[in-house]
Amino acid sequence: MENNLLRIPEKLGEGYIRKLTFGPDFKVTLHRYTLREDLVIKRNSSGMGNELITIFFYSNEDSLEISFNNYQQVRFSEREDAAIQVTSNDLSSAIRFPAGHSVHYVVIAIKPVYLKALLGLTKQNATLKTITTSGSSFLYFESMTAETKILLKHMAAVNTQDDLSHFYMQIKVQELIYLLFRQLVLRESTAAHYSINSADAERLLHIRNEILYDLSVPPVLSELAQVVAMSETKLKQLFKQTFGDTIYNYYQRARMEEAAFLLKQGKRSVAEVGYELGFSNLSHFSRLFEKCHGLTPKRFSAQAK
Repeated sequence: MENNLLRIPEKLGEGYIRKLTFGPDFKVTLHRYTLREDLVIKRNSSGMGNELITIFFYSNEDSLEISFNNYQQVRFSEREDAAIQVTSNDLSSAIRFPAGHSVHYVVIAIKPVYLKALLGLTKQNATLKTITTSGSSFLYFESMTAETKILLKHMAAVNTQDDLSHFYMQIKVQELIYLLFRQLVLRESTAAHYSINSADAERLLHIRNEILYDLSVPPVLSELAQVVAMSETKLKQLFKQTFGDTIYNYYQRARMEEAAFLLKQGKRSVAEVGYELGFSNLSHFSRLFEKCHGLTPKRFSAQAK
């Protein structure tokens, strides 16, 4: 350990963990390494609500697994589905990084009072109010935009020997926060916030896994609620609160992302992709795809080749 930089010993792998402190209420760690063995990071509940907010940016193309409440781990991201997790520090969790994979992620730890002052918002929706209010328990997921991915790459390439690198990183970390909250501020603010615990968080990840398991089959709310022993009303509210969309819209968006992935591979025709994802009406598939990606599947496939 030297100057807040931990080099991974050769016997364990290669890479580093770098810690940056911008004051008592605002800290960041950057993780970039490839390990010889699986790494499991366990985080225990503080029992003190959100006296510290954790924002987790995972930008890998490789998937990892996350669990809450010591249940079986489920997928956190798929293929290039980089993700952002915002959580209060009263939820227990464990994340497993597989051996031999390049791991790139950033963790921001910030106190709610400092974050609220940093954002400087006069009006806050329910999501932002929950995050910046002491004592709240929450878990939010957001997809990572291309802009955020590029910013993370630039941060990883910074020359730490530069005298101004610490100042530069502080600006870039604030930019990360801006890009995230630019997404969170768009969430609907009409619904009341449901407090969440580790068991609820685990159930929600299980439901997400169920939705993504077979994208040719639409989710059935009553069946999903039965799987996790939760009322349909609570499941609908908690899912939308956590993932920022309804269960069905989340499913449709995942279908379109999978369709784009399959078309990029160039191994299937538009019709084959549509039928594989459960569409019996290819015109309907084409309309949904164009609405999501701005191009028809045929044009998208042609451009990808």
